[in-house]
Amino acid sequence: MNILHITNYFPPEVGAGPHLPFEMGEWLVKAGHKVTIVTNFPRYNLPVMPDKYAGRLLFKEEMGGMRVLRVNSPNFYGTRRISRGLVQLLTPPLLGLCALGVSKPDVVVTDTPPLLLGIAARAVALRFGVPYVTCLMDLFPQAIVDVGLLQNPYLISLFEAMERYVYRTSGALVILGENYRDNVVAKGANPDNIFIVPTWADTEMLRPMERMNTFRRENGLGDKFIVLFAGTMGWFQGLDIIIEAARGLVAESDLLFLLVGDGVERAKLEGMSSGLPNVRFLPMQPREVYPQVLAACDIGVVTLHPEVSAPTTPSKIMSIMAAGRTVLASLPEQAGKGARRLLELAECGLILPAGDTRAFISAILQLKRDRPSMRQMEINGRAYAEKHLSRAASIGKFEQVLEKVTRRTSHA
Repeated sequence: MNILHITNYFPPEVGAGPHLPFEMGEWLVKAGHKVTIVTNFPRYNLPVMPDKYAGRLLFKEEMGGMRVLRVNSPNFYGTRRISRGLVQLLTPPLLGLCALGVSKPDVVVTDTPPLLLGIAARAVALRFGVPYVTCLMDLFPQAIVDVGLLQNPYLISLFEAMERYVYRTSGALVILGENYRDNVVAKGANPDNIFIVPTWADTEMLRPMERMNTFRRENGLGDKFIVLFAGTMGWFQGLDIIIEAARGLVAESDLLFLLVGDGVERAKLEGMSSGLPNVRFLPMQPREVYPQVLAACDIGVVTLHPEVSAPTTPSKIMSIMAAGRTVLASLPEQAGKGARRLLELAECGLILPAGDTRAFISAILQLKRDRPSMRQMEINGRAYAEKHLSRAASIGKFEQVLEKVTRRTSHA
C-alpha cells in the first residue's frame, strides 16, 4: 500500500504525540508499504528548532524509511490557551494543501485532535478518490470542556459538529479501547467502521534495565527511591497531586519526586514545589534517553485531572509496563475505566481516584515498603506488554484495518 499520513507532530519533536506516528510508519515500511508523512517543522517540546530547518518554507527528508514532507506552519506554541488554539486552527489547512502535492496514495491516515486535521484529511482523500482513516487519540472537545478550558457554548457546538462530521465520514475510525465505542457511536460513527487498536509500547527499545544507570549518575540522583512523572505537564494531567504528596512525604529522606518534561503547567508546579527538597524537575529528554529515564525510576506515575470524564488510556502506562516498572495511576473513575481494566489484567500497579492525595501518599509508602510486591508487578507488566502491547501486535492490527478499508473501496 501507498500510505499518506498527515500528522501535527513528528520527530525530532519529543513525546508520545510525535513518536507514535513515527513508530507506526517505521513498522509499516518494514512490512513492505510505502509511507509518506506530511507534518510541521519540528517545534513541539523542543527548546529550539534544529538548524537544518531554519529559514525554509518546505523541507523534504527521509526518516525510518519514510518520505517526510514538512511545511513551516505558524509557530504559536506557548503557555497561553489562545496561542495554542491558533496552532490547532491554522496548521491543519496548510498540511492539507501540502498533502495535495504528493503522489496519489491508496489511503490517507490522520490522528485527531485537532479535529480540523480530520477535516483536512477528508478533503485530501476526496481529491485523490481514496478512503481516509482517523486515529482518535483523545475525545475533543469533551476533554477541554471537562477541565474548563472551553466554556463558550457556540464554540462547543461548532467543535461538536466538526467531531460528528469526522466520525461519520471516516472510512475507519480507530479507537484505543472499548471504552471509546459508545461515545463515538452516539456522535454519529458507524459501528461497522470502528476498530480497536491499543496504543503500543516499543518493547525492543523499552525493556527492563539496570536501575543505577547513566541517567542517575549524570543527574546526581544517587540511590533515591524515585517516583517519576515523565511527559507533557499540561492542563489535563492534574499534576498538583504529585507536589501535594511530596509535601506530605518530606520526612522520607530517601524518596525523590522526579518530574521530567515540559508544558504549560510546569512553571506553576515549580512554584508550588518551591522549598521542597524532595522534588526535582528535569527537561524533556531525547527519545534515545527515555529508556534510561524509566529504568532509573522505582514507580512510574500516571495522572489525570479529576474533572476529566472523556475516556482515555494514557500511553505512559504502556511505556512504564514495557520498562518493567511499577505503575501508580491517579485517574477519574469514568475516564480511567480503560486504564483500570488494563492494570487489573496485567497486575502491574495500583490505580487510585484522581485528586486523592491521602490515597496517593499511602500507595507510595505501601509500595516503597513492600519491594517483593513491586518486583512481581514489574515482572507482570513486562510480560503483559511483550504479549499484548508490542508494536507488532498493535500495528499489525492497524495494518489489517488499512487493508480492509482499501479493499472495501476498490470493490465499491
